[in-house]
Amino acid sequence: MKSAVVTFPGSNCDRDMAVGIELVTGKAPARVWHGDSELPADLDFIALPGGFSYGDYLRSGAMAANSPIMREIIAAAGRGVPVLGVCNGFQVLTEARLLPGALMRNAQQTFICRDAKLKVENAGSLFTSGYEAGQEITIPVAHHDGNYFADDATLDRLEGDGRVAFRYADNVNGSQRDIAGVLNAAGNVLGMMPHPERAVEDAHGHIDGRALFESVLEALAPA
Repeated sequence: MKSAVVTFPGSNCDRDMAVGIELVTGKAPARVWHGDSELPADLDFIALPGGFSYGDYLRSGAMAANSPIMREIIAAAGRGVPVLGVCNGFQVLTEARLLPGALMRNAQQTFICRDAKLKVENAGSLFTSGYEAGQEITIPVAHHDGNYFADDATLDRLEGDGRVAFRYADNVNGSQRDIAGVLNAAGNVLGMMPHPERAVEDAHGHIDGRALFESVLEALAPA
């Protein structure tokens, strides 16, 4: 699997993401700078990591969504390339309109850094096939603006189309309908606030994030 991790000014989980991908796939991802105008050729998977791109000025992810490389990422997503956005990466995906909704300030108005219990809502996507529907998993969170918001019509559409990938079993940030992760209509773009790359090896205390990367690897394996 040929993958890439994109770094924006203020990203701080890009190395975590790269290490996690390499641990699962056995191959180090390419490292892409936000100002690049092209992605590596023949990419199978793109990851947008967590952090505080551009210091979270304006809105979290708003400036990063206009970085030069995002034109190529939007085009790649349109061709069906799987794109994962975690935490700040999720914020970037919503600001780039690759995913609906927005990430607002946590309901408690504080930064949250802890393990979170999630329920796997959709186990049929290329990101979640390694889980079972209804399975409860533990994935760390670390964010200040993770409160997912969308209007009722959008939320109903996400629910009806099976595009809610994960829900919080213990809603840590006030997200509407306990949503922790959503898919695009085609199912090849996933945004989630919890950090699966921080739960891929025993040293992390949990390995529940590993199945997400294994799911992608299996989905992309030659028939």
